[in-house]
Amino acid sequence: MLKIGVFGVGHLGKFHLNNWKEINGIKIAGFYDPSEENALFAKEHYQVKRYVDIDELIDASDAVDIVAPTTAHFELCKRAILKSKHVFVEKPLANTIEEAKELLKLSKEANIKFQVGHVERFNPAFLAATTHELNPMFIEVHRLAQFNPRGTDVSVILDLMIHDIDIILSLVKSNVKSISANGVIVMSDTPDIANVRIEFDNGCVANLTSSRISMKKMRKMRLLQKDSYISIDFLEKKTEIIKLRSPGDKNVFSFDIDTNKGKKTI
Repeated sequence: MLKIGVFGVGHLGKFHLNNWKEINGIKIAGFYDPSEENALFAKEHYQVKRYVDIDELIDASDAVDIVAPTTAHFELCKRAILKSKHVFVEKPLANTIEEAKELLKLSKEANIKFQVGHVERFNPAFLAATTHELNPMFIEVHRLAQFNPRGTDVSVILDLMIHDIDIILSLVKSNVKSISANGVIVMSDTPDIANVRIEFDNGCVANLTSSRISMKKMRKMRLLQKDSYISIDFLEKKTEIIKLRSPGDKNVFSFDIDTNKGKKTI
């Protein structure tokens, strides 16, 4: 029986508690949350023990699940790793690159399992897209959300765009050549809307826009590459692939178009 300690039982933490309770071989050792409101709800609805001391919960656990605000990730992860506990932490890993590098170094020294919750990697739309050979040379991303105070302790880049940065770095097999970015503070103390342009050594260009002050939700990524166009809708969990027809394509919708080099089948 694997004992799990949960740090943070707010909005997202409740989803984690629900998921842990559905997994065989798991026992929730307890939770830590300084909020009396969150703690009362978790105790009443999940019948799990509340800890008021961080180290006591770490000691009572085989692995910890950190669903706390980003600014608390580094300290909680470090304390668990130094006690040789396995760690799952919600994205982003840490608040700064320096913190992330130190946690990576400590986890390797401790030889523990260390995972970050980049859930979009497992989105059905993205998994469907990866069945197609992907070699994008231009990427356009829009991730828009309505304003919610939760998560505003960090910029929209670490709050939302981090999902798309993670996906893009897994798709483009090349080093980053240059990055340019700008952002605007509107509702919080950190940028609420941002645009980033990433250029890679192989010529690929990614243009990302993220906003947490939009009127509607959108999570779309468009990939353009030689002979094909791929649209991934992470919100609706749909993928569309438009490509030049090849001999191996069967039972697919197709049509002909005239080009300056003759007729081609899409």
